[in-house]
Amino acid sequence: VNYNPETVSTDYDECDRLYFEELSRERVLDIYERDTSDGVVVSVGGQIPNGLAIPLDQAGVKIMGTPASMIDNAEDRQKFSSALDEIGVQQPRWSELSSTESALEFANDVGYPVLVRPSYVLSGAAMNVAWSDEQLRACLEEAADVSQDHPVVISDFIEGAVEIEMDGVAKDGEIIAAAIHEHIENAGVHSGDATLVLPAQDLTAYQKQRVRDASRKIAKRLNITGPLNIQFVAKGTDVMCIECNVRASRSFPFVSKTMGVDFIEAATRAMVGADTDVMNLPTLETRNRPENFVGVKAPMFSFTRLRGSDPVLGVEMASTGEVACYGATKEEAFMKSLLSTGFKMPKKNILFAVQDSLMDDATHCAYQLHELGYTLYATRETAANLRKNHVPCKVVAYPTEGESEDPNAIDLIKSDDIGLVVNIPTHKSTRLEDNFLMRRTAVDFGVPLLTNMQLVNCFTDAMYVNNMKKGEMVGLHPQTLFEHYASESDADAWTNPAEYH
Repeated sequence: VNYNPETVSTDYDECDRLYFEELSRERVLDIYERDTSDGVVVSVGGQIPNGLAIPLDQAGVKIMGTPASMIDNAEDRQKFSSALDEIGVQQPRWSELSSTESALEFANDVGYPVLVRPSYVLSGAAMNVAWSDEQLRACLEEAADVSQDHPVVISDFIEGAVEIEMDGVAKDGEIIAAAIHEHIENAGVHSGDATLVLPAQDLTAYQKQRVRDASRKIAKRLNITGPLNIQFVAKGTDVMCIECNVRASRSFPFVSKTMGVDFIEAATRAMVGADTDVMNLPTLETRNRPENFVGVKAPMFSFTRLRGSDPVLGVEMASTGEVACYGATKEEAFMKSLLSTGFKMPKKNILFAVQDSLMDDATHCAYQLHELGYTLYATRETAANLRKNHVPCKVVAYPTEGESEDPNAIDLIKSDDIGLVVNIPTHKSTRLEDNFLMRRTAVDFGVPLLTNMQLVNCFTDAMYVNNMKKGEMVGLHPQTLFEHYASESDADAWTNPAEYH
């Protein structure tokens, strides 16, 4: 059942019958009764079917896999947070919202920033980070509108934390397949907009073990059968669970391809009670898959088609597609995936506009680009910081500055003098209009744009490690799929040489 035929049009032979109908309780019940179905799988259609689990269960439909009550325990923020406390899994401090006053009291107790999280929402809708009482009031109003029938939870937002995900398959509460991957961007960017790395390259053995232990407890507590996705944030010695989706996540195809085994087939077998022993699944204890390459999944955005939208990432999802690439190292895979999204390697000058609190990291990145032969331009305050740290750069005027002896940032972008714009705002940024105009103009004129400090770090490291001269791709070795097959030994191949794939 799918009201987006594009989802199955590429593989029209994958299903016996396609119902082009809305995903609602009434339509699903009609189809269930018409086909005298044995059961309904709700865990492979994203967020909407998960929300139908309870209504369908109450109507007498057999839900395949994880029980509907346990899906509700994961989706309902208040129930899930209580369950984590019960089984001893660390999580950020949280509170269920009963009133605006209690929310403000909680925020002032734990300290800003705080995260407002509605239940049963699609792609992080109305999820917001608040940095002040005024912002928190606005966030609460929006969350109450979106999540009227379900509780809204407020939790401590961990700044500068690494985000980790565990995609897996469980059977009767025991995890039978697992893959742990990390985000390049720090926590605060929606997982659908984040750049994923598998196998994780920068996590410590301690962090991975904490993720394994917590994942086991959560799968058992929710009695999961089928796919699951658990998200964590890690900082220092804290590894805290922030969410569990009892369904296939958007990273399942990427994980399956990278690990060399079909996680959805494993989940399907688990849900119908079939054997999975012959599938050679990677478990939580598997340490060497994949062994000789790194995969990176990068998001794709449609900001060019959304006139006036601000191309900056946050806790609410904005991407409309994704691409995955593989390389011998994280840097090579990252650069390939970035280029595959339509990002053009800068051949000209690079413009920096970075908030003061991020200037330490920005300085290292800027110097690497300077060493690679790029001429750097920077807005006044950024330029002052770079020059203070002995990084050569040219000053540009802010877009709204009016008459100035320095060239205007917008004019340089429009005249194709800039090959890359690095514009990284934070909640402390004061020149909001200037920053927005630089970002928006870059998108409108097809100039590559980076708005996240960790992405800039990874980009400059990849340029530096691959020893890329200005505008070139030295060190990257792209292959067609058939070239890869020709060079691959039978021992490394995931499939039988005669098997169609």
